[in-house]
Amino acid sequence: MAGSNGKQKTVRGMLLSLGVTALAAGSAYLFIPHDDHAPDLKRVDYRVELLTARRAAAYPVAAPQGLPDTWKATSVRYQADQNDRWHLGFQDPEGQYVAVEQSTQDRADFIDDASQGAQATKVTQKIDGKTWTRYTGGRYDALVLKGPKGSTTVVAGTASFDRLTAMAQALKTS
Repeated sequence: MAGSNGKQKTVRGMLLSLGVTALAAGSAYLFIPHDDHAPDLKRVDYRVELLTARRAAAYPVAAPQGLPDTWKATSVRYQADQNDRWHLGFQDPEGQYVAVEQSTQDRADFIDDASQGAQATKVTQKIDGKTWTRYTGGRYDALVLKGPKGSTTVVAGTASFDRLTAMAQALKTS
């Protein structure tokens, strides 16, 4: 009978250890701070890249003017070797993503890439006298403008069409 008493102690010890471990894990979860929201994105200054793009590109490069400070520029790049591709990314006041993309790349390929595969709708809207076409997609929605000198401008992102329109309205080429 001495052997069964040793087994009872082993099972009892394992259950006590399991209880202590669960208590420690629960305490750590409750008392160690954890943050589930997205990290704050760093604001970038895009003025130098914009001047470079405007000097080098074969089309009028657009950037927003007059947006409130609640719109935060988060990414910028100009790629002359990739059909004068201009990219300017923003976080809107509601934390959604809005990008301005321009290029002289083949229009269909560029729109597909810049809009993450969004499809053209029959809906158009006039913004500053220019006709923009709405595109809808699973990941991004977009507004597309066929520009001068074979260029295309795409304002796309996870933001609402109201926010995409606000960005398109703010775009200036000088």
